[in-house]
Amino acid sequence: MTEARSPEAAARPRRPKQPQRKIVRRLVDGVLLLDKPQGVSSNGALQAARRLLNAAKAGHTGTLDPMASGLLPLTFGEATKFSQMLLDADKTYEAVVQLGVETDSGDAEGAVLARHPVAVERPQLEAVLERFRGEIEQVPPMYSALKRNGKALYEYARAGIEVEREARRVTIHALDLLDFASDSFTIRVACSKGTYIRSLAMDIGTALGCGAHLAALRRTRIGSFDVANAVSLDALEACAAEERDGLLASADALVAVYPELRLDAEQARGLLQGRVLSLGRADTEGLVRVYGPKGFLGLGQWQDGGKLAARRLIATDGGALDASA
Repeated sequence: MTEARSPEAAARPRRPKQPQRKIVRRLVDGVLLLDKPQGVSSNGALQAARRLLNAAKAGHTGTLDPMASGLLPLTFGEATKFSQMLLDADKTYEAVVQLGVETDSGDAEGAVLARHPVAVERPQLEAVLERFRGEIEQVPPMYSALKRNGKALYEYARAGIEVEREARRVTIHALDLLDFASDSFTIRVACSKGTYIRSLAMDIGTALGCGAHLAALRRTRIGSFDVANAVSLDALEACAAEERDGLLASADALVAVYPELRLDAEQARGLLQGRVLSLGRADTEGLVRVYGPKGFLGLGQWQDGGKLAARRLIATDGGALDASA
C-alpha cells in the first residue's frame, strides 16, 4: 500500500533520483606482501588493500584464518595469473599451542569440548615433537575449506555433522621449540603445502595425553617471501596514494624460483604470437621465466628437442596472451 502524500508534499515536485557514481578502478599490476592483522579475514584484507590501491583486479595466494596473522601475498592485475605458484610453495609458521584444553575447531575460537590436567616436562615434549618431523600422516580438521560433495567441511561442522576425512601425507621440514611453559609452548613449523597447523597442535596434544588446541598462529614465510618485508594495512593507508604502487613487487617475483631466459625481439614476438620456438638448447626441461627486450613476458615450457612453448604469459601491448591449459 502506497503511503498518501499531504497536499503540501504533493504540490512539491519530486526530486529525480541521482544516479550512483560508478567507481573507476585502475589497472594495477604487481604483488603486495601484506602483514595481515589478527581478526581480519583474508578476503577482508584483500578488499581493503584493493580499495587503497584502487585496483581493478586482485587476488590472494592462499588464505589465512581470521585468528591468524602474518604474511599474505596479494596479487594485482597480471600478477594474479601466477598466484598458484605460491599456493604450492612451502610455508613457515610460528604457533602457540595451549595444552590441556580441546576445542571443537582445534583453535582458540572454538567451543571447549574437554579439559585435562597437564603434567608435561620439556624433555617429554621434545621427544614427542621428534615424532612429527619429516613425512607424516595428517587428518584435515573439520573446520577447513576442503570440499565434500561440493560443500566446505566447515559448513558441516557448523551444522554439527562430523564427516569422515582421509589422512593426507604432508612434510614437516623443520619443527623447532621456541618457548615452553607449564601448560603451553611455542613452535616454528616449516612445512609443505596442505599442512594444517591446527591438526598438528591437536595431534601433539593427543600424543602428550592431555589434548591441546592452537592458541595463536603467525605465518612468517611463503617460498622465498618473508614477513619481514611485508607491509601492514595501516602502513599502506598511511602512505600517500601516489606512493602505494611503489610498495608492489613486479609479477615475476612470484616465479623467481625458475631459471631465467632472455629472448631477442623476433623470438619474443614469435612466442607472444603462440609459436613454439626452436632454440636448439640441450638439457633443458621444466618451466622458465621468459624476458624480451621490453621486460618480463611470463612462463615458458621446455619441450623435447630444445623447443620453447608459452605456458602462461602476461598481457602486453600486443594483447592478452595466456597459453596455459
